[in-house]
Amino acid sequence: MIELDVDLHRSGGFHLSARFTAPGLGVTSLFGRSGSGKTTVIQMVAGVVRPERGLIRIAGETFFDSARGIDLPMERRRVGYVFQDSRLFPHLRVEDNLRYGERRAGSARPIAFDAVIAMLGIAHLLKRRPHSLSGGERQRVAIGRALLSQPRLLLMDEPLASLDEQRKAEILPYLERLRDELKLPILYVSHALDEVLRLSDTVVVMSEGRSLAYGPVSDVMSRADLLPVVGRFDLGTILDCTVKAHDTTYNLSTLAFADGELRVPLVDQPVGAPARARVRSRDVAIALSRPIDVSVTNRLAGRVTGIEPGEGPYADVAVTLG
Repeated sequence: MIELDVDLHRSGGFHLSARFTAPGLGVTSLFGRSGSGKTTVIQMVAGVVRPERGLIRIAGETFFDSARGIDLPMERRRVGYVFQDSRLFPHLRVEDNLRYGERRAGSARPIAFDAVIAMLGIAHLLKRRPHSLSGGERQRVAIGRALLSQPRLLLMDEPLASLDEQRKAEILPYLERLRDELKLPILYVSHALDEVLRLSDTVVVMSEGRSLAYGPVSDVMSRADLLPVVGRFDLGTILDCTVKAHDTTYNLSTLAFADGELRVPLVDQPVGAPARARVRSRDVAIALSRPIDVSVTNRLAGRVTGIEPGEGPYADVAVTLG
């Protein structure tokens, strides 16, 4: 279990007040716009920034407790930290960068060197130096170095923010594999909703230094009251689904969820695998009768349960399926 309840005032009037609990395994994302306090929170967890008041407890061990006078030194917290830029040692080969992380771990090494190399697909890079690597390759090496320090918790601060879309697409499957194969809690900072939805089990929504909501991704990111953070046209519903079938003729997959089915572009998952679908409000049209002779692929029956006037010509409409 990850438990955090902290307060901090900084010059310029910034006040951070964050409170959440999260499972001790899987990925917990801190989501919000730039300047919302996400990075400050994980710096507190790492011991880089000291809260004025509060409690930080990871897997039952107290990192910080102002009431009891506990402030565990950084080196005893055993956290791995991956930054937005890789921060590899430029004069060392990839293998030597990785071995540096391994040396920091001491004798206890439950995460093996060869396993990390295989998991991140970097065996062919070991003899190269950082300047010869792509951005995605450098980040994979940085993740490997952090893992080989044998952390009890992995902190990732916008690790894909400096990459273009192609490089992000290359590295995301490695992050998914890391999430699925390692019994290691991960705190993941991002302002990119697509990353959060793809990687996370739990999300903490941050805005102007405050934690507004936390919990399972499908519950929290479907909340209409978070519109100011998510944005009107990105707000929607997150559905936890199961892959039911693939239609390779039309390159479509059928996803089943509690209230029906959706046909979506072909997904690279086997039948029976879990999948998460995001239905944005801007992708939904409402009709009073079943539409015919249209190209719309998904048509679901429901009831309008609420209408709230929005800005300009817009309104926020709530629809319950069934």
